[in-house]
Amino acid sequence: MTVQIFNTPEVQDFLRLASGLGQAGGNPRTKKIVHRILSDLFKAIEDLDITSDEYWAGIAYLNQLGARGEAGLLSPGLGLDRYFDMRMDAEDAALGVQNGTPRTIEGPLYVAGAPVAQGFARLDDGTDANGHTLIMHGTVYGADGQPMPKATVEVWHANTKGFYSHFDPTGEQQPFNMRRTIVTDAQGRYKFQSIVPVGYGCPPDGPTQALLNQLGRHGNRPAHIHFFVSAEGHRKLTTQINIDGDPLVFDDFAYATREGLVPALVERSDAASLQAHGLNAPFAEIVFDIRLSALVQGVDNQIVDRPRLAA
Repeated sequence: MTVQIFNTPEVQDFLRLASGLGQAGGNPRTKKIVHRILSDLFKAIEDLDITSDEYWAGIAYLNQLGARGEAGLLSPGLGLDRYFDMRMDAEDAALGVQNGTPRTIEGPLYVAGAPVAQGFARLDDGTDANGHTLIMHGTVYGADGQPMPKATVEVWHANTKGFYSHFDPTGEQQPFNMRRTIVTDAQGRYKFQSIVPVGYGCPPDGPTQALLNQLGRHGNRPAHIHFFVSAEGHRKLTTQINIDGDPLVFDDFAYATREGLVPALVERSDAASLQAHGLNAPFAEIVFDIRLSALVQGVDNQIVDRPRLAA
């Protein structure tokens, strides 16, 4: 039998008590957030008639999620990361801010401290036997449409097994493999040589995939390359491009695909292209220009402060 007690004075007083709203100490913002989340959870228990068995299965799931370190993986999988992007897009629209290159989610696999290169960097260390050479380059433009010298382009991506350095369970990759920070040249240009990455899937035995299975969803991402792009007087851009032709480009479990972030991948084997890039074997090329947006009243109003790995 379903009972309705959420709106009783007893339950409402209890929510305020549990959230510390009547206590002098603590953090007011934390109290407000906890009160709202607890209230929503209590209401969901009542509306959906959630049983004690179901509730404690959820607690066990949260323990598994933490033990496996997958909270940052589940977050984009449930669309929360994308929702924050939607809110930032709406805020920009309300302020009349014009964006150039679309933002999209960061993901959980950034590592601070990658080696810095000027203009050009070799990302991979050449040890991935299945790697197909990739040359990617473009120009970073400011909000005024002019090239941005000395902008920083942080880039990171997976190998052909779908693993990132510092998170590779095989232990095969050296620190900062396929991770660099490139400072644009006097014409605002960046360029790197690496290999074409492949997509990855959630660990099949992990709690993220377990929940996705319950939702009837897959946990796979298309091949992609991540970027942080920063320049004086501009907001930091968090974005990523998907590799054109990947069958999951528009079926990303993390909802990161956006129009304008699937540049063409062109195979090159002609002598002129090989000579232009100093190569002696066929390669793939991506040209991707990046357009930044100006600070809002002198500040980056959408900078994201979150825990990140540093090495």
